[in-house]
Amino acid sequence: MAVHPAGYLHLFLPPTLRRCSLSLIHPDLKLIATCCAATLEDLTIKIPYQSTTDELCLLSDSIRLCKRLVTLYCPPLDWAAWKHLSNLPTLLSVAISGEVLCPLDTDNFVFTRFLNVTALSFHVTTASYVIAVMRNSAFPSLKEFKMVARVLPWEDAEQLFHALSQCTACQTLQHIDILSRDQRVPEPSDSSLTPITQFLGFTQLRTLQLAFPHCCIRLDNHLLSKAMSSWPHIRSLKLEDPHPHPATITFRGLSAALRQSPHLHTLHILMDTLNIDIDPQAESFQHTSLQTLDVRTSHIVDREAVAYILFSMLPSVESVIHGSSGRHIRYAWQEVNRRLQSLKSSAVLGRRITGATAAC
Repeated sequence: MAVHPAGYLHLFLPPTLRRCSLSLIHPDLKLIATCCAATLEDLTIKIPYQSTTDELCLLSDSIRLCKRLVTLYCPPLDWAAWKHLSNLPTLLSVAISGEVLCPLDTDNFVFTRFLNVTALSFHVTTASYVIAVMRNSAFPSLKEFKMVARVLPWEDAEQLFHALSQCTACQTLQHIDILSRDQRVPEPSDSSLTPITQFLGFTQLRTLQLAFPHCCIRLDNHLLSKAMSSWPHIRSLKLEDPHPHPATITFRGLSAALRQSPHLHTLHILMDTLNIDIDPQAESFQHTSLQTLDVRTSHIVDREAVAYILFSMLPSVESVIHGSSGRHIRYAWQEVNRRLQSLKSSAVLGRRITGATAAC
């Protein structure tokens, strides 16, 4: 739908408009919502600039006029708009993107239940807005949650984890992404929190991506195995800490974790590949589902041993993805991948020779 000059828009609005996409909060947005309140299902407002307070007020007022929204993508809303959205049984997906100019006044907000919302996404400056929404709302049907924050202080991360666990979505959430790349966040000094343990109660998880400072702090073999045993359906696990922490997950810990997760096909995790604590010849275990292994910037010494462990344990991994920082690390993993390919080629050739011999 193209937006026409103010004063004439009502002449061009189709009476059955179902989808509307705007690149600005148009002065006639309220008119669109009024004329199409009973038919508008998909409203997308992607703004390439920072909205003003007046524009955000107009947006929230307009949203409260919509009666049949199914999907909504827009800048941050006020409490009154969130309250209205909670009363829409048709609403399935909400995505909020933009800077929050006015913090939500939680003292005047009535707890709400979004009965049928299955997907919730936030792209904001800080997590405060997201925490306020999650603390004061219930999402009993939520399957997907994503938050991208410019900065995520440790205190906000703790509050966000707690709010997520309290929003009645523990038995429904299947996909969780929490991302923040600002590396200026200091390491927590007095907290015993390990982020991954905050998600053990989400038993239906299929994918989990944590990519924010210190998201892997205090993670070890035991906690990784415990987490995997809590997620019987997990397909993808990405733990990408932008802060350099000592690697603590060994090959033995990886083996134990993989035994708990037969469906896992993607794993991104910093590994301690200096410590060769497993003998693949003595311990025959293969995880055939894992196809993508990203070891981040793991250091390595015994390239031949690492290649053989990967070949023996992970037959579906064609090559290992590694970080780009440090020429020595890159070269070492490139050599591991070459050795891995050589082992696979030799195994294929051996099977062909064996098959040909049997045929004779």
